[in-house]
Amino acid sequence: MRPFTYERAGSPAEAAAAAARNPGAKFIAGGTNLLDLMKLEIETPAHLIDVNGLSLDRMEATPDGGLRIGALVRNTDLAADERVRRDYGLLSRALLAGASGQLRNKATTAGNLLQRTRCPYFYDTAQPCNKRQPGSGCAAIGGFSRQLAVIGGSESCIATHPSDMAVAMLALDATVETVRPDGATRAIPIADFHRLPGDTPHIETSLEPGELITAVTLPQPLGGTHIYRKVRDRASYAFALVAVGAVVQPDGSGRVALGGVAHKPWRVAEADAELPKGARAVTTRLLAGAAPTPENAFKLPLVERTLGSVLAEAKG
Repeated sequence: MRPFTYERAGSPAEAAAAAARNPGAKFIAGGTNLLDLMKLEIETPAHLIDVNGLSLDRMEATPDGGLRIGALVRNTDLAADERVRRDYGLLSRALLAGASGQLRNKATTAGNLLQRTRCPYFYDTAQPCNKRQPGSGCAAIGGFSRQLAVIGGSESCIATHPSDMAVAMLALDATVETVRPDGATRAIPIADFHRLPGDTPHIETSLEPGELITAVTLPQPLGGTHIYRKVRDRASYAFALVAVGAVVQPDGSGRVALGGVAHKPWRVAEADAELPKGARAVTTRLLAGAAPTPENAFKLPLVERTLGSVLAEAKG
């Protein structure tokens, strides 16, 4: 691990301003992803800004009947919250499908959204990776790609986003709240938060330099049946080959989002309208334009079968 300087921020605006003053600085909270990447010298921040003391660890109802989740709320606390379990069961189930109990005790809401890919070539510093070193190439293309993207990739990157929580947030139409270095705030729809790789796979979100996540807001509860189904190589502590998060209403309508298939959590609005027609119709819309490799083409039928299982469970 390379040397770095460290400070504790006194407020969200101060944290953002400190990041702007120190090019290459990183915010640190739970550190469950960042510290591993620093040890491997994949992330090499010269300055760390500790945001743990910013009182962003609360959950509160919003005036319109939704729920505002502070950026520092730990994954364990979020999954166990009575309001989340009752009104946003998809989110609770997705969180419990991720990582391990020890990691969930430390990992934060904002950190979960910002975690970086688990592509093996990203983690191997002896291999070219445009996400790790822009312009170096993508060893995954033509390499081992079983875990990687089948849709939304580019000639520069076919990595997948690892978050389970983000899949649920996308299906629930969450909004990400932030503060900029000048103190201005903004609200980013979760659908616009994560980016596809294009020619700049190292730019993973729509955050501006120094911008700090302060909260994630959920709208009014949707009702219906909430299911999160994660297919993986091991029963626990493994990232998704395919994940399906769905909210299904009694009349068969609803929403569906996928994990494990793209550079960001994947949802297609037109596919939601197909839910009453069944898994095949939805999958056709969701994965239109898919470009799998020979090693991960199995993900396409796996999405349909997993979604079919989810819809069957939702019907009781």
